[in-house]
Order: sequence, then C-alpha cells, then structure tokens
Amino acid sequence: MSRRLGAQELIDRVLDAGSWVSWDAEADEPAEPGSAYAAELAAARARAGTDESIITGRGTVSGRPVAVVASEFGFLGGSMGRAASARLHDAVRRATREGLPLVAAPCSGGTRMQEGTPAFLGMVKVAAAITAHRGAGLPYLVYLRHPTTGGVFASWGSLGHFTAAEPGALVGFLGPRVFEALHGRPFPEGVQTAENLLAHGLLDAVIEVDDLAQVASQVLDVLMAPREVVPVPPGLPLEDLGTADAWESVERSRRPDRPGVRDLLRRAADVVIPLSGTAQGEVDDTMLLCLARFGTTSCVVLGQDRRHQSGTTSLGPAGLREARRGMSLARELGLPLVSVIDTAGAELSRAAEEGGLAGEIARCLAELVVLEAPTLCLMLGEGAGGGALALLPADRVVAAEHSWLSPLPPEGAAAILHRDVGRAAEVAAAQRVSTRDLLDLGVVDRVVAEPADAGQDAEVFCDRLALVLQHELAVLVRVDPRDRLRDRLERYARLG
Repeated sequence: MSRRLGAQELIDRVLDAGSWVSWDAEADEPAEPGSAYAAELAAARARAGTDESIITGRGTVSGRPVAVVASEFGFLGGSMGRAASARLHDAVRRATREGLPLVAAPCSGGTRMQEGTPAFLGMVKVAAAITAHRGAGLPYLVYLRHPTTGGVFASWGSLGHFTAAEPGALVGFLGPRVFEALHGRPFPEGVQTAENLLAHGLLDAVIEVDDLAQVASQVLDVLMAPREVVPVPPGLPLEDLGTADAWESVERSRRPDRPGVRDLLRRAADVVIPLSGTAQGEVDDTMLLCLARFGTTSCVVLGQDRRHQSGTTSLGPAGLREARRGMSLARELGLPLVSVIDTAGAELSRAAEEGGLAGEIARCLAELVVLEAPTLCLMLGEGAGGGALALLPADRVVAAEHSWLSPLPPEGAAAILHRDVGRAAEVAAAQRVSTRDLLDLGVVDRVVAEPADAGQDAEVFCDRLALVLQHELAVLVRVDPRDRLRDRLERYARLG
C-alpha cells in the first residue's frame, strides 16, 4: 500500500487547484485543562497540523462545486470525539442547505475512547444529517481509506450512494487488534480488505487516490445531470414487424450470440458507471446495476444479464435485492429508471426459497409500480416467469421484436397443460407471449423490429434500440410526475 495521505493532501489531489475553502471554525476543547487527555490533544495538533480529526469545506471537481469531509488519521488515529462529530454534522447540514453534493473520505479507528459513550452517540446525529442530505436528493459519495473501522464505518462510511475504497485498505467493523485482544486469536486474514468487500457487494469500486477525481466527476455528471426539459430526439415511426411466430421468437431469443444488456450499454450509453451488489453483503452477477446516460438523460439501469445465466445459474433473490437498491437510488436522486428483461426464469433451488425469492419478486413489483421516478422497461430477450415480471411495471415498455413474456418457459407450460414439452410452440402461440400479442394487449408500447438477425448484426440491433431509448427517456422526463404515476397505476389496473 502507498503512503497514507493526510486529509489536506488528499483534498489537494482530488479538488481543482485553488478551489478549496475551509468551513472549519476553531474546535471546542473537549478535555479538562491540565489533564492527560488535554496533553494528548495538544500533541495530536502539533503532529497532524490540524485542530481536530475532521476537516470540512467546499471546492470543485472538474469545475463542479462539492462539499468535502475528510478524516485526518494523524490526529489520534482519526478517532471521532464530540468536537469532530459536531463539525462533521454541521458540514453535512451546510452542504444540504447549499444544495451541494457531498464527498466523504473517512480514515479512522472509530469512536475516541478517551471520550467514551458521549462521543459514541455522536454517530447518531451524523447518520441523521446524512439521511436528510440524501432525502433532499443530493448525492453522497464515499471513499474509504486505510483504515476505516468501528463507528465511522458503521455510520457515515456506509451510507453512500456510491462507495469506493483505496486498494488494500483495511475496512471493517471491529479492528483486528481489538478483536485479537478480546478473543485471544487473530481475525481471519483477507476478510477486512477493500477487495473482499467489493467481491461481496459492499463496495462499488476499488480505485487509486489519483483516479478519484475522475471517477467522482463521472459519477456526479450522471447524478447531477441537469433536470430541465431537454429537446426530444425525433420520434421513430412504429415499425413493420416480420412474420415470425411466437415460437420462432422464443428460439431466436435463446441464441447464444444474441446481444445482451452489456452489449446494449456499450453501444447505446454515453456514460456507464457500474455499481456492485446490494450494498448489504450480496452480489448476483445475473443482475447488472449501473448509472448511465443515454443522450442527454441520466438514469439508473437494472439489467438481467444473459451472459451470467445458464442451466446452473439463474436470477436469485440477491439479484432482485440488487434491483431494489437501484429503485431506491432512482427514488432518492430523482433519476429515471431503466429496467431490462432478459431471463430464462428465476432460480429454482433450496437456497432461493430460503433466501426469500418469492418475497423479493413481490417487493420488486410493489416498489416499481409506485416508484416516483420515471420508469422505462426494455424487453430485450427471454421473459420467463416472476423474475421477468418483477422488472416489467413501467411507464413505458419497449420490446425488441423477438423478446417475449410468459408465466413459465413454454416447455414448462406445455408440461403442465399437456404433459408434453413437445407442444411448447403450440402453447406459446395460445398464451400470447409474442411482442405482437403484447402490443395488442397494451402491455408493450413500442416494438423495435429486427429485420436482420440480432446475433449476426449486433451493432445495428443495438443502435436501433439506442435511438428508441434516447427518445422514450427524453419524452418521459417531460411528463408531470403526478400524471405519470396516475397513468401508470391506471394502466396496470386494466391489465390482467
């Protein structure tokens, strides 16, 4: 690991040169004059060059104004006492009042033991202030530095919309030295590391400090994109569909060379910022979650990723919890949500049942259908079962011609109805699973024709979808939110 940077050094590397303005007034003296703690504080000030373990202020990143709160580890290990908590709390509230996105850079051993429980309680007001900041629709970005542990990690270190950490950073709840002292054995190696937390869906990225300014700028460009009405790209005429029947569409949707959500994002999105997992310790690679911008419109994307689904790997409850994280981000930040359906069906296993698969499908449906943000669903390929339905209820539904939607894969439905999977084509037609049927039923608003084979001409396929997505999103954000939600609820009340 590279040399640990002080708080001011970090700020100078990340912010535009000359833009930093401190918000810090003189910190209150928390120690009795003449006490041992007072001597410790005096020594810490001399050593760290700061009057407390937190510095706060504002500056710019790529010209964009931001508020910054950063730990100074050289001041008593970055520990949080009452004065530090008060300074942090006041800075978060000021950022909220001034409408500034907030960038936090914790580096701390946690609560300051010299101040005990009163200092420990300061984490409550800090968490409350950050919650209010997020509730105001303002971004909160976190960069965890080495080390970040204890109450700091368990409060303002774990509440980011986007959370990254420096490579090799020790990040965990109970510091390894304390664990060994309490339990008489070392903490297992490799657990409390930034890389392990990323692998378990607790972080979105591990990045070098010298890359932090660029990443923060990209994230804020998406999260703080202008919300004013933008010009709508030219509308595309409804397209003439081919003559393929439902079963041919099912077969085409299953071709291994058919483009998936990752291919679409590469061609259609101007910016893509991956997010990792549920932020609660789960990762499901069958669900892609990211921030993206299509043309002039920023959004949150939830995409069922065909690349990570197979006969042995299917969409599980963690993937749906990841989707719900995306819904929460869209709601808090006022961003449109794009959901992409492309699944052969949800996981059928003991683990999925005990992990609450059915409940997660229900919660996705319940949250998505009443989500305050604009919502656009793209049916890209297979659409089998509750796993597909969980991402469907949107303001607008766009479908690639050879996508489909069914309560079960047609073979499963044929087994139930006729005890003969060989009648799957007949059942697919009878159940009206094709996009032509879904358009007639009012489930789908627009079908994008596939005059060429999508697998053989993936770029043309994705470019056609890109134009439609840009147009539909630009139209959606112009609609009054109350009208949009009313129309969505009325729509799904008529269906089914």
